Amino acid sequence: MDSSVAAPAPAASTSAALRRLYFLRFAFAAVWAALLFTSARTLDTLGATLLVIYPLFDVACAVADVRSARANRGPVRGLHANIVLSTLTAAGLVAASSSGIPAVLRVWGAWAITAGLVQLVVGVLRRGMGGQWPMIVSGAVSTLAGASFVAQADKDDASLGALAGYAFLGGVFFLVSALRLGRAGRTA
Repeated sequence: MDSSVAAPAPAASTSAALRRLYFLRFAFAAVWAALLFTSARTLDTLGATLLVIYPLFDVACAVADVRSARANRGPVRGLHANIVLSTLTAAGLVAASSSGIPAVLRVWGAWAITAGLVQLVVGVLRRGMGGQWPMIVSGAVSTLAGASFVAQADKDDASLGALAGYAFLGGVFFLVSALRLGRAGRTA
């Protein structure tokens, strides 16, 4: 091994891993939102499957994030909380899907509130690495959106369309954060 080549700094390694993960999350959210939007008025098999896949994808992303953060001594408690919340949400959505759109909106709303708070805290803890302000704002928006989903559940015209918009907006926040992480990495 050439001793004149320095190993990448842990923070740079974490930033690069987060950047890739955030780009992946944006792409997934965009495709998922488009698919869900096509069946937003009804809760058919495709819609129910999509609803369960989203928090399971979130679990997979959080696991990848934990591995990266742990390797670089980053914050992992919030990520573990997110894994638990998203796993419980997937199970809750399986049950809620058989009860209809209002039940789904309540479960999704509760998840958006709690996961948004976790995302906000993790973003604050990571703000020193750059690119985290979009994640902080996204966590706050998620918390507010979750409350609106719970409120929408009591309306006669409840639809899953708002969930598609929510997921796409969340994906945009991940995209902005990935771009900002890239910029922070070039200036470091």
